[in-house]
Amino acid sequence: MRAEEFSIKTNCREEMINITDLALNYIKKSGLIDGIVTVFIPHTTAAVTINENADPDVTRDIIYKLAKEFPQKETYMHSEGNSDAHIKSSLVGPSLQVIVSGGNLLLGTWQGIYFCEFDGPRTRKLYLKAISD
Repeated sequence: MRAEEFSIKTNCREEMINITDLALNYIKKSGLIDGIVTVFIPHTTAAVTINENADPDVTRDIIYKLAKEFPQKETYMHSEGNSDAHIKSSLVGPSLQVIVSGGNLLLGTWQGIYFCEFDGPRTRKLYLKAISD
């Protein structure tokens, strides 16, 4: 199966958007029963991660701590003013894989997949690819 491209519109400079349902819908549409789904973000100032999806304070805390450790206003050499976003993107990462079993993501009870925006607001791309066993 070919990778499918999705568009995500972000609303502020830094945010985490739960994309678990997007991945689940893609799996259902693809017909994948058992295998792996890859999530890839083709941007140098955005990322993807898995974390808690029960309490929205967790994602707020992640954004807060990353902003505190890597502030936007710093004496970076990169002239575009978004070096902090590049650093955050590199630390979190551009891709992940999740096992699919019985047509469902094998995530923990409290886990969700998050698109991480570090230099928004923007319209971003996201790729999903299903690989069956």
